[in-house]
Amino acid sequence: MDETFLTTEEVLEYLQVNLRTVYRLIKAGKIPAVRVGRQWRFRKRDIDGWLESQGPRAGRAGGAPAPAAAAAPARPAGPRRRILVVDDESSIRDLLTKTLALEDYDVDTAPDGRSALERLHLYPYDLLIADLNMPGIDGLSVIREAKRLKTALPVIIITGHSTETAAIEAVNLGVAGYLTKPFRIQQVLTVASRAMGEPA
Repeated sequence: MDETFLTTEEVLEYLQVNLRTVYRLIKAGKIPAVRVGRQWRFRKRDIDGWLESQGPRAGRAGGAPAPAAAAAPARPAGPRRRILVVDDESSIRDLLTKTLALEDYDVDTAPDGRSALERLHLYPYDLLIADLNMPGIDGLSVIREAKRLKTALPVIIITGHSTETAAIEAVNLGVAGYLTKPFRIQQVLTVASRAMGEPA
């Protein structure tokens, strides 16, 4: 028996989320938990298995919907918010996909500006998260087109090379958030929910 159990505090650190999110996942049945006295215990392989199930479903770049059997249990109230993440770094796309999936968002990804523009023309999104510096069509160009298609679309900029000029242009385009790499996971969740007008 090589079963490893984590405490609530260890899960918070492992997933880099807040306590409210963990309790919501327990209540929704997404993360199996065992009650030991007044404490919760979590099987690490269950946590890893749930994280793995989120990546392929949420991070499909091809646009094809996942089969119904692979989808996570539906949120009981209201439609799920849909987010487009655009970044040429696969590690950033994967990290954001898994992070945002913890909050029950549907996440699509695009590895470059051209793919992002194609997706923006095909699907309605509730939030755009775009890397500022990408080869070819850059983040600002993607944002301009996104705003042309849907003026009220909230946008969060993520960049590893923050410059005053880019910041000013991003503000002029009406972005809802401006994050500089490396960023903290909880910071992304907070800025995303605020951008979409959700309670913190």
